[in-house]
Amino acid sequence: MSCILETRGLYKEFGAVTAAKDVNVSISKGEVVGVIGSNGAGKTTFINMVTGYLKPSRGEILFNGQSIIGRTPRAITRAGMARSFQVAQLFPELPVLDNLLIALAGAESPFPSLLRPLRNPARIARAEAILGEFSILAWRDSKVTAVPQGVRKLIDIAMALIGDPQMLLLDEPTSGVSAEEKTQLMDTVMQVVSRHQVTVLFVEHDMDVVRRYVSRILAFYSGEVLADGPPQTVLANARVQELVTGGQRAHKGANA
Repeated sequence: MSCILETRGLYKEFGAVTAAKDVNVSISKGEVVGVIGSNGAGKTTFINMVTGYLKPSRGEILFNGQSIIGRTPRAITRAGMARSFQVAQLFPELPVLDNLLIALAGAESPFPSLLRPLRNPARIARAEAILGEFSILAWRDSKVTAVPQGVRKLIDIAMALIGDPQMLLLDEPTSGVSAEEKTQLMDTVMQVVSRHQVTVLFVEHDMDVVRRYVSRILAFYSGEVLADGPPQTVLANARVQELVTGGQRAHKGANA
């Protein structure tokens, strides 16, 4: 498989604090990669650098072989790498459908005009189709404030997929979601991204979620990649157990 995202010698320093140190990662098209690590391990710093929200102190980030260092988050999104956030970035007082329509308008043009109507038949049909894919069409006319946390997460991820990205980065997709809802939420997300053949990189604290859905794990500690490989191998690593998972051991049948 060809490489879609590569980082070479990536560093990020905040004064005397090194938040990322010599991060070298290569991700192939079609992979589902989990990023794990304790708070402050460098996971979010890594995600923010590759999506343009932070500029690295030094190093290279290549997306489809092209450097994206210095590009804005919007430019990186338009190049084909989208993301969702730990706290869903939504318009809470607007209906769910309008949130999708706003995202569609932004994806259709880098300079959406306030003079153009937000609602038109083609755009509404596209938004409804996306809501249907995520099984949340029933919430179409509800204000975001009225929908459950798990549905908000799905709306945020649906909005990230509006522009048909090649790669999707998810920051804590199950954060704030009840244990009972996590599997259903992730099953839905993975079915949709598989259908669209999207490469996925997601940060997650819940090891059961990681084991169930990823084909590979990047374990971060103190700004460095501590381990990189298949779930069973990484989760059985003694240093990962000591420094990242707190002694949890890889279960048999991981990734089943």
